[in-house]
Amino acid sequence: MAATPMLPPNLGPGNANFDGNAAAAPPTPGTDMTGICFRDQLWLNTYPLDRNLVFDYFALSPFYDYTCNNEQLRMRSIHPLDTSHLSKMTGIEFMVSEIMEPHLFVMRKQKRDGPEKVTPMLTYYVLDGSIYQAPQLCNVFAARVGRALYHISKAFTTAASKLEKVGYVDPENEGVSLEPKAAKEAIDFKEVKRVDHILASLQRKLPPAPQPPPFPEGYAPPTTTEGEQAPEAEQADPKLPLVDPILDQGPSKRLKYA
Repeated sequence: MAATPMLPPNLGPGNANFDGNAAAAPPTPGTDMTGICFRDQLWLNTYPLDRNLVFDYFALSPFYDYTCNNEQLRMRSIHPLDTSHLSKMTGIEFMVSEIMEPHLFVMRKQKRDGPEKVTPMLTYYVLDGSIYQAPQLCNVFAARVGRALYHISKAFTTAASKLEKVGYVDPENEGVSLEPKAAKEAIDFKEVKRVDHILASLQRKLPPAPQPPPFPEGYAPPTTTEGEQAPEAEQADPKLPLVDPILDQGPSKRLKYA
């Protein structure tokens, strides 16, 4: 069933341009209209918002372009979303890309250059009766990068303000006596206990150490202990007396002259 054609706002009855004078063309919607939304509660209370009437509701919003191919089909009493007619035309058109009745409808504005050649331009969505323009991907990336840079810069500023300046003397406060070193290096025992408590709780959560692997078959561990081996080592290798290589060489030998 074809939808009833709806005239643009400036072509309705009672308009001064409708009688005799040339009608002024409706303004073309801008590229970036993400800061506004449209909602007609009277229309929503009168008609159901479904896939057959969602385009008529979208045509009431400032996002609609009256120069599109869908408007030409509406003037010919043809459903504006009839793909059999839209595929034979070229120019700007609107298509419903996703539908989740009755809450979400996604409208895509695209430029058609042929039956199979279309170029997406903008995306709009109808969420619970309110129409919005989806932001472009480049704007989303720019906003996310700008927000990340702001937080990184703020983090560096905070870290720099808390770092202790080593070896720096303020010329204005050069004569002011510095705090004693003992006061600066005072230990906070509450903090130490808190850290010990955290480490102990983490240690309790860890699984116990695994048992060592068994000895291979045929292996016999030695029966002697270190205490038994120590006397034998002392008997086998008795300590030699310390001898000075220079002083303990015996009487010096002098040459005898004939």
